Amino acid sequence: MRFMMLMIPLGYETAPPDVQLDPERVKAMMKYNEALKEAGVLIALDGLHPPSMGARVSFATGKPVVTDGPFTEAKEVLGGYWMIDVKSREEAIAWAKKCPATANEVIEIRQVQEMADFSEEVREAAKGFDELQKGSAHKGR
Repeated sequence: MRFMMLMIPLGYETAPPDVQLDPERVKAMMKYNEALKEAGVLIALDGLHPPSMGARVSFATGKPVVTDGPFTEAKEVLGGYWMIDVKSREEAIAWAKKCPATANEVIEIRQVQEMADFSEEVREAAKGFDELQKGSAHKGR
């Protein structure tokens, strides 16, 4: 079962574009990342720049509207993620509990949808999805 563990650093929604990381925190997180890899459960991981460097595209008017960050209405934002492959939700939770997170960080755990989770009609409508996934690997941009 694939799970995405979403890191939500509280206060990151107002972080400046040039936010600086604490090298000691990075070392601790790298040790955790290595443990995920050594256990054979890590699929992917990435950190995200703060919203002040991002943009949102909304469609409320029926046409795309672009808003540059930061986003004043944001209460929680993603700081990064891990994609893991484990046997159960409980195992995903156990890995999240081992993370060297600080008091101002939250990890949300979400199971990835699999085609087997859907009706035959939905699987037919999504025919070719597996091929899209295979072709979506980061191409070293």
